[in-house]
Amino acid sequence: MAVLRPILLRGIYRSIRLIGGEKLPLIAGHKLLYSCNLRCKMCPFWRREDERLLSVEEEVKMLDSLKRAGVLFMGFEGGEPLLRRDISQILMESNKRFHTSMVTNGWLLKTKIHEVKDYLNFLFVSLDGPPHIHDLIRGIPGSFSRAVEGLKEAKKHLDVAISHTIMSENLRYVEDMVTLAQKLGVGISVQVAYNYTTAEKLSPTREGLRTALQKLLELKRRGAPIIESEGYFESVLKSWYGGHGWTCKPWLTINVDPQGRVVLPCYVLNEYSGEKRVWETDLVKLWNTYPWEQFEACNKCALACYLEPSLFSWRNLSNVNERILHGMFSYIASKTGLKHMDDEPSDKPLVSARV
Repeated sequence: MAVLRPILLRGIYRSIRLIGGEKLPLIAGHKLLYSCNLRCKMCPFWRREDERLLSVEEEVKMLDSLKRAGVLFMGFEGGEPLLRRDISQILMESNKRFHTSMVTNGWLLKTKIHEVKDYLNFLFVSLDGPPHIHDLIRGIPGSFSRAVEGLKEAKKHLDVAISHTIMSENLRYVEDMVTLAQKLGVGISVQVAYNYTTAEKLSPTREGLRTALQKLLELKRRGAPIIESEGYFESVLKSWYGGHGWTCKPWLTINVDPQGRVVLPCYVLNEYSGEKRVWETDLVKLWNTYPWEQFEACNKCALACYLEPSLFSWRNLSNVNERILHGMFSYIASKTGLKHMDDEPSDKPLVSARV
């Protein structure tokens, strides 16, 4: 299991390098495969044929390269990650190096959770509305009930949150999904659907989305278990409806496709198409020569893995404390007794339990 002290020490070392002017990725996302057992309307990835997937040995080479580049948080997704027979081996290797999370559609979760529970720090289960809406969007009857069953079983072993994508077909159920999260005793992460060229166009209406975002911000302020920060919702509203954009820092997140290739500049602009294999690339050199400034004013998506890290500055330690320690590391603090950055970390390893 991962231990807190090495993660924090690597974070401090990383901060020193950043203050010195280097650009380093903080969060990594890796699609283990495109294949999926569901047929979600808004998703382009299950429509792609998988090439040869990486072996566990290649996954390890990728993970080591990401660690050297400064990554602290590793998130696995798909397709459906639990379709891989070697998923436990891959997660075990990641857990040795990173704070490790995974996103699943939940269909196989109830039977597979015992294979992966010891190697995850956080788990996201996709739920996109009440049963009839979720099953309609996901394309397979019974997918809601399977996901909830899996979530309930997973919650016995680790920290879990609902991953909810707002789109035109579920826009009026956003508050209901927050209520469901409260009822189940889990968190909820909210994203806005992005219209990929090879999937159905389900982005919500402009005015309907504003109402939903305002409601989510209100609920967040009232203590609802919404993972995104108040600043996340405020920034989207100010940018999309007020013309005051945020400065995107896409270099804080690195994405890797199922063949181990780096996706540039980000998850959505080239629709997850990679070119260079991670372990054959000098990531630090690439990250510090790539023209990131071209994308700072993008604001086209509202993906939390880009927006949330973009809201803080590593040069402002109090800001780092607010955005990172009290956000991404908040669950660590609750399990180890760590309350502030200058507190002495507990020697107790993280319990097996989330960018």
